Amino acid sequence: MNEYPWQEFESRIARRDFRGITKDVLPTPAMLVDLDILERNLQTMADYTKSVGIGLRPHAKVHKSVDIARRQVALGAIGITTATIAESELMSNAGIENVLWTKQPVSRNNIARTIALAKRDATFLFTVDDPQVVDWVEQAAEAADAHCRVIVALYAGIARQGIEGGAAALELAWRVASSKRLRFEGFMAYSATASHTKGWQERKRISADDLTGLQETLHLSKRAGLEVKIVTGGSTGTYNIDKDYGLTELQCGSYVFMDTSYFPLGTRESDGIYSDFGGSLTVLTTVDSKRHPGRAAIDYGNKAMARPTDQVKGMPWVSVGNQGAEYGALLWKEGDVTREPQLGDRLEIYCSNLDMSTNCYDRYYVARGGEIVDVWPIMGRAGAAQR
Repeated sequence: MNEYPWQEFESRIARRDFRGITKDVLPTPAMLVDLDILERNLQTMADYTKSVGIGLRPHAKVHKSVDIARRQVALGAIGITTATIAESELMSNAGIENVLWTKQPVSRNNIARTIALAKRDATFLFTVDDPQVVDWVEQAAEAADAHCRVIVALYAGIARQGIEGGAAALELAWRVASSKRLRFEGFMAYSATASHTKGWQERKRISADDLTGLQETLHLSKRAGLEVKIVTGGSTGTYNIDKDYGLTELQCGSYVFMDTSYFPLGTRESDGIYSDFGGSLTVLTTVDSKRHPGRAAIDYGNKAMARPTDQVKGMPWVSVGNQGAEYGALLWKEGDVTREPQLGDRLEIYCSNLDMSTNCYDRYYVARGGEIVDVWPIMGRAGAAQR
């Protein structure tokens, strides 16, 4: 076990001195990013979108990291997509342009913050799906002497947001376009159901069904002479499908890290493992106790978002279980394993849901092999070494 002056850990990170910081001295549970795999994922998506002529405005809800967003933009992303007004503020305040917020502002707090952000960042966009919200935003924009770029969100197979495609969507779009304070930019349609469907052909079929309302809306808009600059949506699961259905840009997010919900979905060529992008994100955990046959306790528990669908990297014969707030479990059949986890082992675990897991942590430890080469704040938080 390496000797390391633990009392210097936080001060070293603060001054970006990572000498001697290796995986085995990190507090656990800790979120690790394999930098080589991450960089390959970013390059693969950038190369694909350029090759087919579609824009990439990747979703930040997965990584919530300015450092990763900047790398995406440096590779050609036209902006960043966000899930909350706080994410939007974080990205815009970091100097990233063309941030698109995919929810509409409804509360007084969100409307005020949306208008303030639009006033100081003319490239910021957000969505609406209801004429009432258009009225609220227009009134707030007029009071603040602000102008806003607006996308109309369409229903695309999942009943959580989006106006019905067709005449209703066109009417709402015209309402935005006719406003003195709002500028209509285009439509958003996100087929969430298709994104995690197993089998590429089945994903394509569901995408086609979910985006029929978008197709109708685009047809009506063209006939009516309404200029549509942006058609946004898409996901990691359908990134090589969405251009066929009229999208001009993709909001893919999970491709940067990947998780166990994506691994079994299959590629365009095969229904086996989804290998277009690699698993670059793991949670580092320590085996804390091993007193019972066929199982060990780890410090990756419910608070750290451990789930039975997680997978132990490099040890497919070991499964993950829940044991409590601070405890997880590793389970195996004795005599039927290549190697049993041992007391004190450091293991890496692929998490099941990127959005949920990254939200539990304050930082990424960025690794090349066993060495930590950087630390990136999550959502702008520095955080303690262990929460």
